[in-house]
Amino acid sequence: MRSLRGPSRPLLAAASLTAALALTLTACGGETPAADPKPSAGGQESGAAEEGGKESGDRAQAAKDLADRLKKHGIDAEQWKDGAWKDWSRDDWLREAKDFVNPVIQGLWKPERMRGAEDPGKTVTTKDTTADQGQTDPAPRAVPAEREKTPYHDHAAPVGKVFFDAPAGSMVCSATVVKDPRNPGKSNLVWTAGHCVHAGAEGGWYRNIAFVPSYNDLGKDASGLAAAAPHESAPYGTWWADWAATSNEWIGQGAGSGGAGAPYDYAVLHVKPESGGKSLEETVGNALEVDFRAPGTERIGTLGAWGYPAGPPYDGLLMHRCADRPGRLSLAPGQPTMYRIGCTMTGGSSGGGWFRQEGKKSLLVSNTSIGPADNTWLAGPQLGRQAERLFDMMSQKYGGG
Repeated sequence: MRSLRGPSRPLLAAASLTAALALTLTACGGETPAADPKPSAGGQESGAAEEGGKESGDRAQAAKDLADRLKKHGIDAEQWKDGAWKDWSRDDWLREAKDFVNPVIQGLWKPERMRGAEDPGKTVTTKDTTADQGQTDPAPRAVPAEREKTPYHDHAAPVGKVFFDAPAGSMVCSATVVKDPRNPGKSNLVWTAGHCVHAGAEGGWYRNIAFVPSYNDLGKDASGLAAAAPHESAPYGTWWADWAATSNEWIGQGAGSGGAGAPYDYAVLHVKPESGGKSLEETVGNALEVDFRAPGTERIGTLGAWGYPAGPPYDGLLMHRCADRPGRLSLAPGQPTMYRIGCTMTGGSSGGGWFRQEGKKSLLVSNTSIGPADNTWLAGPQLGRQAERLFDMMSQKYGGG
């Protein structure tokens, strides 16, 4: 029960979870970010000419398939890359699940453009959270977010930032590299929030969606990052989403403010580097397993949330984390109950993973979806069978890598 939570116990649990997460994330090694810029996010090793030829063929076919999908919607691929993507007119804003397109635009996400991206600013009011008090616990006390230790690739390598373009401009969220059961050790799947990829009921798919693991690896401030080499912003490169999936409920109900669609606010990305051959999991060194058992709050000791808060007083450049015992939040009768923890992270942390410890491994059980305007808590969806079906569909779609 939340009333039994003492002031010292969550701190001990938080320390234990943080240690377990760091152990899990670094256990498989992976690449160490180079001191000099890499030619690619996962460059080919010498002697891999045959594999490189296959990859080139796969990329050529993927480019053709993408051009065909764009043409189906009356969009010219070259015009899109030259700036046609900036047209957000209702008729041209693709919104159906099957209509996702995200052509790679080389060099679009330069370090300065990443630094200028803003948080989506999704908040809820007190009115939004009082619909079904029968399954809602008292609001938790605010837990101050703590900075993650640097370098991030040693402590939380799979955690990173999602960059995307929306009608209001360039935006940011957070996300996590997750394991793909059909590609063991070679996952290219990323877990985030639905509102980080799709506008919900009033819009469609966002554009130019890309993932940067361990963004700002050394935790530099704005002036330091502005003077840094590009590889310090994106130590493992920039990974563009070539497919995205979110729940039908988010597409049909989701809104930019309030709690509509929040219990279904999750998404999966399949990503590829701008160039290079290694998988995302191989490149960063590990990925986290997603737990779709949706355990009740009474079975969870502590949940830890990681992300890059960008709304004031944060600036989106530094990774932070919170740890707290979860409570329940119900937004509407008949809809799934959400997890809620005390945390002062703001917009920009949306989509960031929530982890619980099971033995010596950390499992992803939720992602940041909503929080109040006073930034005292965060809420995330429980991931049950419906979320698992979405994830399994994505894994099946890319069963070969």
